[in-house]
Amino acid sequence: MKDQTLKPRYEGLSEEIRFFWRQLPDKTLFFVLLGAWMALFHFLGNSSFGYSPTRSLFQWMSIAYNKDSLVADDGHGNFIPLVVLIILWLRRDDLFSHQFKTWWPGLLLVALGLLAHVAGFIVQQQRISIVGLFTGIYGLTGLVWGPRWLKASFFPFFLFAFMVPLGSLTDKVTFPLRLMVTWIVEHLFNDLLGIGVIRQGTLLFNGLGTYQYEVAAACGGMRSLISIFLISTSYAFLVFRSPLNRLLMVFASLPLAVIGNVVRLSTVVVAGEISGQKAGNFVHDNGIISMLPYIPAIFGVMMIGQFLEKREKAASGAATSTTGGHTL
Repeated sequence: MKDQTLKPRYEGLSEEIRFFWRQLPDKTLFFVLLGAWMALFHFLGNSSFGYSPTRSLFQWMSIAYNKDSLVADDGHGNFIPLVVLIILWLRRDDLFSHQFKTWWPGLLLVALGLLAHVAGFIVQQQRISIVGLFTGIYGLTGLVWGPRWLKASFFPFFLFAFMVPLGSLTDKVTFPLRLMVTWIVEHLFNDLLGIGVIRQGTLLFNGLGTYQYEVAAACGGMRSLISIFLISTSYAFLVFRSPLNRLLMVFASLPLAVIGNVVRLSTVVVAGEISGQKAGNFVHDNGIISMLPYIPAIFGVMMIGQFLEKREKAASGAATSTTGGHTL
């Protein structure tokens, strides 16, 4: 007898998207509620006009993500919605495997989001309002599609936390990270390579004075740390079910970010040693070369992930074998 639960075959991605779109109930209700919710944050989203002359929280967020700063880099916020949509699509079978139903307790999450926004609006803290914005959207999905949808979509919605711009608040994290990276590079060149590099705080230079590079907060840690943390977290929750393995992947992002920044800073110093300040500046500012920190980090994520995945499969196989032995 043939298995009737086999997935339907699609001629292309567009056909598959249309199929799942048709299976989604109460779309009109959800998008009407979503539009009203978004309108609130557009017209009454920001109360501190001294920083950004706009009432729209979305415009305030755009300014925060795209402004040039030496102390912060929140540009990753531009890409989080796309990442969330991709992960929701990857988990489509899980999302659509449950029964959809209107679930009125979802309004409690919407009310919690509204309360957070009112508090953020009054005290002029847009970060609190951003938390309220996404809490409310999450609550609307639960209201329209039910608690099982909330459970299945929790992790993708959790990633919206990365859209809260941290600005200079990250300095307590980035400054020790910058010190660590410059210390490692100093000893790498002096002790292992025999190349004289002098460090003063987060400044690296040589004795001849042909180059000197200040490791700024934005490019010296937080950018790659948050990006690698996002990659590790996404990998952990998409691949593993074990909470321990998920935590190990998340915590691995910090040393991987350090390794990546050491690689990048080392290339800058090597260029400076060979051809002086301009060469190092070119390596530092080049968009392609600036991707270097992510190569060892992504490789590290894959290696650690494969190791943990094999261990998880082995543990699962051993548990199945033991259970089977008792039932003979």
